[in-house]
Amino acid sequence: MIQLLKKHHRLHETLFMGALTLVCFSLSVFRYLYSETKVFLFLNWNLFLAFLPWAFTSLVLLRPGIQKSRLTVLLLLGAWLLFFPNAPYILTDLFHLRFKSSMPIWFDLVLILSFAWAGLLYGFLSLWDIERLARKYVNQTWVSVLSVGLLFLGSFGVYLGRYLRWNSWDIVSEPYALLYDVGSRIANPVAHPTTWGMTILLGIFLNMIYWSFRLIRTRGT
Repeated sequence: MIQLLKKHHRLHETLFMGALTLVCFSLSVFRYLYSETKVFLFLNWNLFLAFLPWAFTSLVLLRPGIQKSRLTVLLLLGAWLLFFPNAPYILTDLFHLRFKSSMPIWFDLVLILSFAWAGLLYGFLSLWDIERLARKYVNQTWVSVLSVGLLFLGSFGVYLGRYLRWNSWDIVSEPYALLYDVGSRIANPVAHPTTWGMTILLGIFLNMIYWSFRLIRTRGT
């Protein structure tokens, strides 16, 4: 596995993300042991869901043979799209921040932001993988347009999860109810200002962060 990661230049990335995830987990365990409350242990599950999009794109890129089967690639990319909103979703866990808590508010702030940062990185790294795959079929301009659109789509997914309480797997367990909620907001956007207000503003915010990363990434080249 290590040789495979080295071959595809993903060893450092994998080690870094593993270390970052371990730091987040350790902070949550420390909070649990110190406060004797399970309040923020759910962040570990949320981070696992944020990890899945990166796992899907990593599988495609580390196993080039998979790319020969369009059906397999489409299935993995479909799974990526379903789970991608989980990456920025952790940002909204800041809603759980309370002044009256079993821990100092500054600790809980750092805890949530650490998980949110790790989740965003998983999401952005997986989006870079999507761009690498897309460049085989379209030029860079359309790849950039695709990234912008996917970030807004991810923002819409965050709204569905935070306010309507839909999960990624509900597309299988409750597809009709989910499609009804999505369809009603697309068909009559004026009746759902909160939906589109949050989607647009969060989408702008995610694009700001993502393209800032892109600038930093290419600054030294």
